[in-house]
Amino acid sequence: MNADQSVRVLRCLGVRGAISVDENTAEAILDATHELLAAIAGLNQIDPVDIGAIWFTTTSDLNAEYPAVAARKLMGWTEVAMMCGQEMDVPHSLKHCLRVLVMWNTALTPHEIQHVYLRDAQQLRPDRVLPVLNGQD
Repeated sequence: MNADQSVRVLRCLGVRGAISVDENTAEAILDATHELLAAIAGLNQIDPVDIGAIWFTTTSDLNAEYPAVAARKLMGWTEVAMMCGQEMDVPHSLKHCLRVLVMWNTALTPHEIQHVYLRDAQQLRPDRVLPVLNGQD
């Protein structure tokens, strides 16, 4: 290796995302989860074999289905460890919101990771809204 080449270390980094869900039905939760995971995986070029684990949370008004079902059935991520939980019930929080933390083994730096906030969840992190996902590009 010459002096101009650098070694990038593989490490586990978090990719965050959130999406609002239209209604508390299994279909709406599965569709929103699939949309969010597909955007996260596509933008970051994530191979599921590199995912260490996924943590999903939903607000208390979303309980018709587990988001992990979408990852397994619709994305085919059957070998990924997943957990689902309930988000803190903060009075001023966004309702019907599904959040995810993907723990991903990557050589990227934290600055290079694309976090994804869709639909009404854009208001959670306006600094992270990507124009390409919102018809602005």
